[in-house]
Amino acid sequence: MVEAAEVAEIAGNKERVSPWRLCTAPMMDWTDTHCRVFHRLLAPHARLYTEMVHAHAVLRGDRERLLGFDPSEHPVALQLGGHEPAELAAAARIGVEFGYDEINLNVGCPSDRVQSGRFGACLMREPALVADCVATMRAAVPIPVTVKCRIGVDDQDDYEDLHRFAEVLVTAGLETLIVHARKAWLHGLSPKENREIPPLNYERVYRLKQEFPRLTVVINGGIVDADAAKSHLQHVDGVMLGRAAYHDPYVLARVEHEFFGTPLPARDDVLRALEPYIAVQLGRGEALHHIVRHVLGLYLGEPGARAFRRYLSEHMRALDADFRVVEAALAALREHARPRAA
Repeated sequence: MVEAAEVAEIAGNKERVSPWRLCTAPMMDWTDTHCRVFHRLLAPHARLYTEMVHAHAVLRGDRERLLGFDPSEHPVALQLGGHEPAELAAAARIGVEFGYDEINLNVGCPSDRVQSGRFGACLMREPALVADCVATMRAAVPIPVTVKCRIGVDDQDDYEDLHRFAEVLVTAGLETLIVHARKAWLHGLSPKENREIPPLNYERVYRLKQEFPRLTVVINGGIVDADAAKSHLQHVDGVMLGRAAYHDPYVLARVEHEFFGTPLPARDDVLRALEPYIAVQLGRGEALHHIVRHVLGLYLGEPGARAFRRYLSEHMRALDADFRVVEAALAALREHARPRAA
């Protein structure tokens, strides 16, 4: 586990390591607790983020189901949605009670449901309200309060708009800003299209860091490998990996190795390290497929990867499915990876 003020030796030079140097993005329907436990095995130093949870749901819903997580996930951040400062502060306090290491406010999600509820990316049009939310949450909890945003929204997408947004938040005490380097189109594009169509503009995020040198700036969007991640660190304080880390999970191990010198784990060892967790979860009545759906891409690009995915996909939903299904998928992988006799 990494402490917030950990001092590590990286690339032969001693330096203070930002707790946000390597992060995994909050992704709805993907980054649940099972996914985060798996990602922790690949990247011991990464900061992990929950799916977005609306503050109202935290206050009124099943908190254990919404907020429960495994101790191995630390450091882990709770991402909240909402726009009412008092409600967000109350939800943040509950997050602290559950043991989260950070509260993150979503100011970047472009979905219709988010807009109708006046949270997510549409809040970039209301920096004063976001600042009020940040200040109220900071006053309510002893852990970091951060914001994740876009570089702009609709036609409000000049650099000056982003600078003004950041300036108002910094005045409210914000110390860490995570920026998805695409703007959001709230009308005309689906959430999926908003992750792909608006062009990436990394230079705008770099400039923001230059002009707010004391603000911790983390860049997100389109980062697919360790070389790209390392390149971004020349300009900002940290990188956040999203879809690449989900579809090709081993990229997390590669970035972890590049950033922290952690030895690259064998993929088979990562899976077997997950076995005790799977056993506990099955004992609690969880279904295997809810857990192992997150590991389908672990062998992406490796010989036998397709056989591994196929076997796991076809058998993980059986009523009696347990870790033996994973072992059989590994056997299928090895069989298909074995060189054929001439």
